[in-house]
Amino acid sequence: MIEVIVSAAIQQEPYVTTVQARQHTITTDEPLALGGKDKGMNPFELLAASLATCTAATLKMYIDRKQWDVGGIHVEVKINYNKAESFTNFDRKISFADARLSEEALESLYGIANRCPVHKLLEGQIGITTIIRK
Repeated sequence: MIEVIVSAAIQQEPYVTTVQARQHTITTDEPLALGGKDKGMNPFELLAASLATCTAATLKMYIDRKQWDVGGIHVEVKINYNKAESFTNFDRKISFADARLSEEALESLYGIANRCPVHKLLEGQIGITTIIRK
């Protein structure tokens, strides 16, 4: 079981949010077009970043165990959210700086990417419990 605790706080400046996880802090915001000041990624970008970074790290671990030389790993994630149909699709593109891998190795990496923990979490059943305090 994995437990993660993240907090987010907004003060006076609209939409600029300080996010804290363990000893790490990031700033998020909304784009100018939505009334923010574009001082950081928006929540959808953070969600896409979670899948992209988890995929890259999972692939790196596997590639290192196999002792393959692929150069760098690049993962791009695009979220397509259809609010009207309540459907979300994640398009993930993975490339390697030095892709001298066999088709068998690439197929293996495809399977590993699909087993990244964030990928599995997003495909699984998700529940959200909310408590509001004074």
